[in-house]
Amino acid sequence: MTTKRSTTKRTATKRTATKRGTGKATTTTGPVLGARALNRATLDRQLLLRRSPLSALAAVQHLVGLQAQEVKPPYYALAARLDGFTTEELSGLLADRAVVRIVTMRSTIHLHTADDSLTLRPLVQPARDREIAYFRNGLVGVDLDRLAVLARELVEAEPRTMKQLREALGAEWPDADPQSLAIAARCKLPLVQVTPRGLWGRSAQVALTTAEHWLGRPAEPAASADATVLRYLAAFGPASVKDMQTWSGLTRMRDAFERLRPELVTFRDDNGVELFDLPDAPRPDPDTPAPPRFLPEFDNLLLSHADRTRVIPPANRGRTWQANTFFCPLLVDGFLAGVWRILGDALVIEPFTELTKAQRGEVTEEAERMLRVVHPQTPYDIRFDTVIP
Repeated sequence: MTTKRSTTKRTATKRTATKRGTGKATTTTGPVLGARALNRATLDRQLLLRRSPLSALAAVQHLVGLQAQEVKPPYYALAARLDGFTTEELSGLLADRAVVRIVTMRSTIHLHTADDSLTLRPLVQPARDREIAYFRNGLVGVDLDRLAVLARELVEAEPRTMKQLREALGAEWPDADPQSLAIAARCKLPLVQVTPRGLWGRSAQVALTTAEHWLGRPAEPAASADATVLRYLAAFGPASVKDMQTWSGLTRMRDAFERLRPELVTFRDDNGVELFDLPDAPRPDPDTPAPPRFLPEFDNLLLSHADRTRVIPPANRGRTWQANTFFCPLLVDGFLAGVWRILGDALVIEPFTELTKAQRGEVTEEAERMLRVVHPQTPYDIRFDTVIP
């Protein structure tokens, strides 16, 4: 792939750093990437500048998983990104156990390939261990290693709901908080949601078993921090150390970036923050057209950087939720420009500012396409609601 390099400003910023073990200051320079350049680079890697011919399985692998707090978001996420995607394709992958729903990054449910579920979950285990500490008051007197053994026996005997886990573990530790016991089990074990949960149009309540039991494969060593940094940059870069830590929920990732520094390139954002990237990764011209895209709530595009201004203009920060209600983001010209939701028999689009006639036409065309892909049997009206103040 030919990579454009005209995305950087012609100015460069200097960085003074202390080389480890020497105490000597060294000065480096890096071109500046503005918000629009970062936007286009990230959209390209997120398969959102143009629809990708990748299969659903290959896309899930490339994106290092999809947010899957609810059933529908992964389907909407792939519909926005892939050419020829169908809901049956992803449901088939779930039914065949080629992909699974499991808690990984940021303690949230992600849809991962089977291979990634067995290696990424061990990588983020330190974050899951820290999560248990938040519930320590409800776990007084509980042997966590014994809890993990008992919980594994329970869910591998048959998939269990969280309610069933609470009840079974509560019988063993009657003085502990049942919810804390179930959460501790989820943190200690790589629990996947078994099908039919996650299947399009055929979902069910959450029932859990271990990834090893569901996939019929033993646990694998954790993915290396270095390899995961490279995968993150391929899907979300250019990015800072804090960006990667925000995405993963891990801490102390600086060492991995420093080990990789000789094989990476570096830039600066408008605030002077150092950004790392793969040398041959795409960095399109900031003026590259970015068609409208309908994304699901909690899409990783909006949640995987410490500085989210590459996608969310400062004026629109926090506008995808109101009073514990989360809306789906609409991108116009690559940036968050409104929200959408399906209400009754209508797809309702609520822009944050007035759209031009051309933009409304493009948004409507994209909405029609999305509905054909995800809801081909259901007729929906497309309605622009009042601009959200």
